[in-house]
Amino acid sequence: MTNEILDIVGALFLLAGSIFCLAAALGVLRFHDVMTRLHAATKTQVFGLLLILTGVAVTLRTWHVVLLALLTIVLQIMTAPVSGHMLARTAYRTDQWDDEHATIDELGEDLEAAGFRNRTDETVPGRTRGPLG
Repeated sequence: MTNEILDIVGALFLLAGSIFCLAAALGVLRFHDVMTRLHAATKTQVFGLLLILTGVAVTLRTWHVVLLALLTIVLQIMTAPVSGHMLARTAYRTDQWDDEHATIDELGEDLEAAGFRNRTDETVPGRTRGPLG
């Protein structure tokens, strides 16, 4: 009886995780700028992967699978925010982000305070946004 319940719980974790991963994929495809796509790619996808690995560990119920799932979860949680942060900074510095809808530009203020000069974008007349990095 307990094995069947654990199998059902594992299947529910797998289903929920795959729904989150599908939502992340749809977000990456449908969102309009780099920053919102990164939000979908990091937060939703990492949570979906966490649920899927938990479902696999609950379904298989062996120690080496549980340890491997835990290791994968820890590494994913440690690396996804860093990679998302680096991609966001690169998108900002190459002026590929939607600055018209941003309410606060803390990175621009920090870069200006650090002495970086603003560059002008020749492709858009009169545009002076986007510091060099």
